[in-house]
Amino acid sequence: MGHRTQIMYIEPKSGGVTNLNAWIGRVVMSKTGRTVTYKGQSFQKFNGYKANHFDIKTGDEYWISGCRKDGNDGLYMTTVHVDADVRNEYWLVIRELPERKHQAKFKSRGKHRVGRQDIKNKIGNI
Repeated sequence: MGHRTQIMYIEPKSGGVTNLNAWIGRVVMSKTGRTVTYKGQSFQKFNGYKANHFDIKTGDEYWISGCRKDGNDGLYMTTVHVDADVRNEYWLVIRELPERKHQAKFKSRGKHRVGRQDIKNKIGNI
């Protein structure tokens, strides 16, 4: 039996509280789930401040999580790049927005930037 793969949100945290870029991509998870690999980088779980993984080689911190339907995966506003190999599945299955299936990136408002009206209307990200 091979390793499990999953589409996840990956955001570097070493650049400070606000990062300008994040990615949606397919990660490979170890048998225990404590290590994930994305584009040749291996990340191990830990409990940190606004980060939950670190790069095994560099020690840089990352937030890696499952994708949210509303696209507000990060804590703060960021540009999210959607990898080409997961784009259809992300927009059709996870976000349920088929009209955006060719969109390679979007602006995420972040969990702490969503307005009350957006929450009331459940609009999510544009």
